[in-house]
Amino acid sequence: MSKKTKLELTWIGKEERPKLEPRILIEDPARSYHAALRRSDADIFDNMLIKGDNLLVLKALERQYEGQVKCIYIDPPYNTGSAFTHYDDGLEHSVWLSLLRDRLQILQSILAIDGSIWISADDNESHYLKVLCDEVFGRRNFVSNVVWQKKYAPSNDALWLSENHDHILVYAKEKEAWRPKPLARTSAQNTLYKNPDNDPRGPWMSDNYTCAKTADERPNLYYEITNPNTGEKIWPNRSRVWAFERSTHEKNVAENRIYWGRSGNNSTPRLKKYLNELKRSGTVPQTIWLYDEVGHTQDAKREAKALVAADPFPTPKPEKLISRILEIATSAGDLVLDSFAGSGTTGAVAHKMGRRWIMVELGEHCDTHILPRMKKVIDGDDKGGITEVCGWKGGGGFRYFNLAPSLLEQDKYGNWVISKDYNPAMLAEAMCKHMGYTYAPSLLAEEYWSHGYATEKSFIYVTTQQLTHDACRKISEDVGPERSLVVCCKAFSANPDSFENLILVKIPSAILTQCEWGRDDYSLNIAKLPLADDDGDEELNPASKEELAAPKRKKKIAAKDRFGDLSGLDLFDDLGTDADKSEN
Repeated sequence: MSKKTKLELTWIGKEERPKLEPRILIEDPARSYHAALRRSDADIFDNMLIKGDNLLVLKALERQYEGQVKCIYIDPPYNTGSAFTHYDDGLEHSVWLSLLRDRLQILQSILAIDGSIWISADDNESHYLKVLCDEVFGRRNFVSNVVWQKKYAPSNDALWLSENHDHILVYAKEKEAWRPKPLARTSAQNTLYKNPDNDPRGPWMSDNYTCAKTADERPNLYYEITNPNTGEKIWPNRSRVWAFERSTHEKNVAENRIYWGRSGNNSTPRLKKYLNELKRSGTVPQTIWLYDEVGHTQDAKREAKALVAADPFPTPKPEKLISRILEIATSAGDLVLDSFAGSGTTGAVAHKMGRRWIMVELGEHCDTHILPRMKKVIDGDDKGGITEVCGWKGGGGFRYFNLAPSLLEQDKYGNWVISKDYNPAMLAEAMCKHMGYTYAPSLLAEEYWSHGYATEKSFIYVTTQQLTHDACRKISEDVGPERSLVVCCKAFSANPDSFENLILVKIPSAILTQCEWGRDDYSLNIAKLPLADDDGDEELNPASKEELAAPKRKKKIAAKDRFGDLSGLDLFDDLGTDADKSEN
C-alpha cells in the first residue's frame, strides 16, 4: 500500500523538538507596580510582565491560559543576518524556522477560539513564515497579509529597490469564529460625503447599484428598472446584474435612496449611502496600512527616545500601528499577549486601550526599557503615542514575574535531586504542572493533602518527607474511598499497591525523563554558529569547533539520506493531517 504524500515546508532539524520543562513563575513584588489611586472600576491590575526565555514562559502559561488569549501580536527577529544591540538576529535559516515553529505551536494552543494572531515580518522571511504558519494554524485559517508602509521616503543608498514596507501575517484560531471589528471613520473619509439635494438625512455618497453576478446565476436580480425622470426602461448587463431584489429596489425608490445623477437622466442608478448610518458601523479594515494612518519607524524611534532617552530601543513599532491591530482584533477587557515584547509597545498600547496584557522578554531591556515605560504609562507620565487619542490619564498596574529555575539539579555525585531554590509551595506548584494537575491548595486544615486537582475526585499531594507505611495509611484514610490521590514524595517505605485510593511516586524519578533539565535559554544565539569559507564549506569558530563539528557532520549525513536534493521541494499546498504525519 502506497503512503499518502503531502506538500510541506521542510528543513534540516525540523523533527527535533525540545523537551520543555513546565516551569513555574515567581512574582517579584519589588518590580510589580500599580497606580497610587484607582481612577475607575475599569482599571486593570492583573497584567503580567514576565522576564525569561519566551519558549519556557509560554510552556509555563500554556495550561492555565489555554484558549483564553484574544489577540497575540509578535515581532520576532527578522533573521536578516545583522546582530542588533538587543537581539542576536543572524541565524541559520533552519534554526530560525525551528525557533518560530516551537513557539507558534504553543501560541496556537493558548489562542481563544475567536482569537487572532498578528506576526510582523519583512521580505527576508515572510514567505517561508507564511508556509510555516499554514502548517501550525491551518491554511484555512489564514486571514490576510497586511502591508505596512514603514518608511515615508526612499533610501537613496539602496543597491536594488528601496524597501519601505513590512508584512503582518494574520491568522485566526478558527476563521469562521473570528470577525474583524470595524475601524472608526476618519475626518478625511467623512469629508467625501456631500448633500447636493439637501436630503434631510444629511450627507451621503453614491455607490454601485450592481453586483458581480450573472443573470444565469441570479435570475431574480435581472429585471427592468424605470428612470422616473425620463421614463427610460433600463436592464442591467447580463454579466453584472442589480445588487438588490425587486422588492428591495422598490423600497429604495420609496425611501428616495436612488440617485440618477445631477441632471436626473443617468442611464444607471446609484445607491445613496448616508454618513450618519455609516458612522454607526465604521469601516471595513483594508490590507494596506499607510504611514500617515498608523505611523512609521521614525515615529516609533521618537516615541522610544522620549521614554528612554539615553538608550532608546533600536527597532520599536509605533503605537498607532499596534493600536490599529488591537482596534480590529479586541474589545475592552480582552487579553492580549506579546512574547517578543522588545521595548513594551504592545503592553503600553493595550494598557491605554483598556485591554489586559501579558508581555514576555528575556533581554535586560525588560528592566531597562519595558519596566520604566510601563510605570510611566500607569502614572500618566507617558504623553506620547496614542495617549491623547485615547484620553489616557493613568491607572491600573501589573505584576512582574521571573521564570523559576529548573526543578531538578545534579548534586556533587551526579544524582538528580530537587533544586535547593524550591521551597515547599514552589515544589507543590511545579509538581502539579509536571503531573498535569491544576495547582489549588485547599484552605481546609483537614485537607492538608490537597495541593491540586485534575477532576472533582482526583487530587495531588506533594511532600519532601519520606513516607512510612503508617503515614500512607493515615493519608489514605483522610482522603476517603470516594477520592483518589497522587502522592509525590522524596521516598516511601510502603507497598504502593496497599492503598486503593493512593498512587505513590518518587519526585525525581517520576519526572526525570520528561524534560531537559537546567536549560534556561532557548532564544536566538549566534555566538557559536559556523561560518562559510569561499568554497562554500563550513568553517567553525575556534572556540566552538570541537563542540559543533560532530553534530554538523551528523546533520549533513542525515539530511542527505532523508531528503536528497532539497532544492526540488514544492512548498505550497495544504499540509495534511496528523494521521498523514504518522504515516510519513
